[in-house]
Amino acid sequence: MFSKEEARTVVGIIGNAIALFLFLSPTPTFITIWKKKSVEQFSPVPYLATFVNCMVWVLYGLPVVRPNSTLVVTINGTGVFIEIVFLSLFLIYSAGKTRRKVALIAIGEIIFIAAVAVLALTLAHTHSKRTLVVGIICIVFNVGMYASPLSVMKMVITTKSVEYMPFTLSLASFANGACWLLYALFQFDPFIAVPNGLGTLFSAAQLILYATYYKSTQRLIAARKAKELQGIDLNEIAVNGGSKAVNGNGQAH
Repeated sequence: MFSKEEARTVVGIIGNAIALFLFLSPTPTFITIWKKKSVEQFSPVPYLATFVNCMVWVLYGLPVVRPNSTLVVTINGTGVFIEIVFLSLFLIYSAGKTRRKVALIAIGEIIFIAAVAVLALTLAHTHSKRTLVVGIICIVFNVGMYASPLSVMKMVITTKSVEYMPFTLSLASFANGACWLLYALFQFDPFIAVPNGLGTLFSAAQLILYATYYKSTQRLIAARKAKELQGIDLNEIAVNGGSKAVNGNGQAH
């Protein structure tokens, strides 16, 4: 039988694996962006929210703030690196105004986390006080990360299309929230339990939307492709027709 601490460690390791999948789940989206050399209508908000969320959780998991939280540091440190890669690609393939906005927000997030770290380590002199200060900030940003797709959810409801709400990201968010909620309940940690409980609910709402609008999305995509193909056929007819007219006025073939 596992002890309570061993069970917590096992769940934490599983949580690391799921969170890694969550952080990597937008990879197909960024492959599409890379191939098209454009961010199209994809929003940078989820990646900016995840970036600042990972940084604040790294701070929370440090031994000087919350001892015995190595698994929190390892996965969120990895998440910071992954989000830097994604945001870099977003900056490369976005237009001037969007590029400047994303860059300024990312820089602002880094400055904010650095300020929180300095203040927490210099003004709070015990682990419990540091945990409280950083933990409250963690709740805010973790809820922000899970809630960041809400703007995309609004677009989904308006357009009746889930084309720009990646399914893998929603599914990974749900699994991640549920696993870390369980992790927090073994050795009750409200700063992990509260945001991940809310995150589980937000992600479940996204999955419900995906199921609701999946068929209508497929119809919209099929209609757009058919229209594009029709446009190509008409262009070919126009080109070929023009070519024949020229040949008729010139030499016979």
